[in-house]
Amino acid sequence: RERNRGIILVRVSGYGQTGPDAGKAGYASVAEAASGLRHMNGFPGGPPPRLALSLGDSLAGMFAAQGALAALYRRSVTGEGQVVDTALTESCLAIQESTIPDYDVGGIVRGPSGTRLEGIAPSNIYQSANGSWVVIAANQDTVFRRLCQAMGRPELATDERFADHLARGRNQDELDKLIGDWAAQREPHDIIATLSEAGVISGPINTVAEVMEDPQLQSRNMIADHWDERVQRNVKGPGVVPVLSETPGTIRNGGSARPGEHNDEVYGRLLGLDAAQLAALREEGVL
Repeated sequence: RERNRGIILVRVSGYGQTGPDAGKAGYASVAEAASGLRHMNGFPGGPPPRLALSLGDSLAGMFAAQGALAALYRRSVTGEGQVVDTALTESCLAIQESTIPDYDVGGIVRGPSGTRLEGIAPSNIYQSANGSWVVIAANQDTVFRRLCQAMGRPELATDERFADHLARGRNQDELDKLIGDWAAQREPHDIIATLSEAGVISGPINTVAEVMEDPQLQSRNMIADHWDERVQRNVKGPGVVPVLSETPGTIRNGGSARPGEHNDEVYGRLLGLDAAQLAALREEGVL
C-alpha cells in the first residue's frame, strides 16, 4: 500500500480478520453451523444435515467478488484501495432472510421445516404417479386460484380454509394432502405441463444427469465446455452467470492445475518482467 495507494486486497477466512475468533481456522461445514444456517436444514426433531456441497465456501467467494467490485468502483472515484474482508460465517449469515429480526422482535427461533416453509402454502414437493417428486409453488392468491382451476377444484379458492395467504398457512397440512392426492394420480410431465399452461409455478427435482439435458439451460449456454488442464481435454461445467446482453462472459479454462502454473504469463507477459527478473524472484522464493 505504501507503493500503491490504489491496491485492493481481498481476504477470505473462516471468521474475518478482526474479533475474538479471527485467528481460528475455518471450514464451510463449521461456518454453516456457527452461522445458524445448518440449524434450519432438515426435518423437525431430526439432526441438522448439511447440503452435499461446501455452500459456505461458494457464498464467501461470491461475497468476496462483490466486495472486490465495490472496492474497484470506490477506487475509480477516490483513487484509494482497501481491504475486502470476507468471512465464511458472515457469508452464511447474510442469506438468512429475516431470522435475526424475527428473533429480535418476536423471540422466534426459526427451525427446520422439512420440504416446505411453515406458513407458506402451497409450496412443497408432491409425489407423482411414477413415484418421482415435483415442486408446486402457488402461495400467492392469484396463482392459487389458477392452481385450483387446473386441478378441477375451483371451489377451493373461495373455501374459507384456503381463501387467503394466512388461511392457507393455518391449514397447510390439509391443503398439502389435497394437492398431493391430485398429483399422485398423474405422471410428472403431465403435472408440470398442465400447471405451466395454467400459469402455476412447478417443476421437476432434477439430478445432475437431467440438468445436463435440460433444453432451457442448454439454450442459454449454461452447460458450457471449458479446457481442464488436469485431464487435458474439454470438460462440461456451469456457464457464466449472470448473462450480460452486451458483454456476455466466456470460459477460457477451468483454472490452474497447480499453484503458480501461470506465473510466467502473469509476471512476464502481463507485468513486463523479463526472464532474468523471473529467475531472480524464483531464487528468492517469491515465485
